[in-house]
Amino acid sequence: MLRVGILILLSFNLVYSPLMANSNQSLASILDGISFSGQWFFHYEYSDISKEKFNEFKLKRGYQSLHKIFNQSVSVRVTYDVAVDQEGDGIGDIEIRLKYGYLKYTFSQFWFLTEPFFEFGVVHRPWLDYEQKINRYRVQGTMFLERNDILRSADYGISVISLIGGKIGEEHQKSVNKNYPGKYGSMAFGVYNGGGYEEIERNNNKLLEGRLTLRPFPKFLPGLQLSYLGGYGKGNTEAAPDFYYNAGFIVFENKYIVVNGTYYDGVGDVFGNAVDSNGNSYYQNGYSVFSEVRLFESPLRIYGRYDYFNKEIKTNDWIQNRIITGVSIYFLKSSKLLFDFEYRDWYESGEPNDKVYKIALEFTY
Repeated sequence: MLRVGILILLSFNLVYSPLMANSNQSLASILDGISFSGQWFFHYEYSDISKEKFNEFKLKRGYQSLHKIFNQSVSVRVTYDVAVDQEGDGIGDIEIRLKYGYLKYTFSQFWFLTEPFFEFGVVHRPWLDYEQKINRYRVQGTMFLERNDILRSADYGISVISLIGGKIGEEHQKSVNKNYPGKYGSMAFGVYNGGGYEEIERNNNKLLEGRLTLRPFPKFLPGLQLSYLGGYGKGNTEAAPDFYYNAGFIVFENKYIVVNGTYYDGVGDVFGNAVDSNGNSYYQNGYSVFSEVRLFESPLRIYGRYDYFNKEIKTNDWIQNRIITGVSIYFLKSSKLLFDFEYRDWYESGEPNDKVYKIALEFTY
């Protein structure tokens, strides 16, 4: 935690050193437009994986962010990712990496694009920031596509993001979801190294990735959204195997329920690991269904998710089924405590089934 604090102070210094050069500048003006936020995931887990049993308290993840708004157009964000090293000489140590570090420039209204902006640096990729504003259980574990090594949440590159056609009504934003409130949807696309923020670039190829989300009935069915996500590039190895995919997503949400489904179809994966002995990328497909139900006006929710993922290896299929279910209690708006069970089986591989029981806490501020 001391190292986290030191890095935050360094970030603060990087942002404000130019401002401090003006000795007549008041402290109030220096602090104007700055904000801090954090998100921390703590777990207790009892697991039975590959016939080995474990139980452990752990820091699963932590994010600490500094935001600075300079004017209506220009802002910056620095976010540190805090995790426990799982391998190598430093196993057990707390690692700190840069998750986001970018300049954001926001444009004025342009045609049907509302509040368009771009990020340059270590930026959001098009999909996960959007999905995790709908499925708010990143504390449980990664989302379907990330868990199967198809994509990452952040990367080195440039992203362009915009709402479409103005904003949805205030009532929907207040009672259902205030994120990505485009009246007719939103969009995001960009160019990236491809391996994610935690990887170096291992070849000279770049990944093109984009998302288009449409809200077809903003007046009488504002909670319905349809999305397309696609990417084209190479796996992040020196051999640069093929990597491309298409995915569809549908969600309906209101004050009491969220239901969504994802379908994926593609070749290879982001790390270049889904290849045969000749270096040819596997074809893969799968789908995921998620739901969260709020019990009346209480902070209590129940949730569930089912994932199916299939990797074709010559004439044999490698199939993974995953079931996640649990109960959560929300507090302080978006913080939550959850009691969770996860089950995974490997359909034809002969691998033993995995079971994980966990109590997880997400604390945000």
